[in-house]
Amino acid sequence: MTDIFDVIADGTRRDILQLLRQRSEEGDAGTSVTQIVSELGISQPTVSKHLKVLREAELVTVREDGQRRFYSIEAAPLEQVDDWLVPFLADAYGDSAPDISGLVGVPPLPDGAAHAAEVVGRAAASAKHVVQTALKRLGA
Repeated sequence: MTDIFDVIADGTRRDILQLLRQRSEEGDAGTSVTQIVSELGISQPTVSKHLKVLREAELVTVREDGQRRFYSIEAAPLEQVDDWLVPFLADAYGDSAPDISGLVGVPPLPDGAAHAAEVVGRAAASAKHVVQTALKRLGA
């Protein structure tokens, strides 16, 4: 299975997940590729490529209706991220750590913060890839 951190390191995939989460809260039973393309202003091939990665990571489910496919978010795999992140919050904040259990419906980060988070995420994923490649070359 794909590393969940590599999957969510990409800003486009996070945007797709955010859109699917919002639509789910609105009661939609799935979002079509056409709707994702329209909402995010991304080309259909790009959306399809990212949806494939999200499907393989089991972050989205797909329902077929004739030629159309409707995607919904599957949040359970994100528990890995939550499990990894919570100890850092506890270490950083101690007893005053923020309660992140109720963050559903929280507005997205401001553009500057979102961009910084994406840069950090991409750098982390890139560094991980470099280390993994080096270790493979060393036979470790």
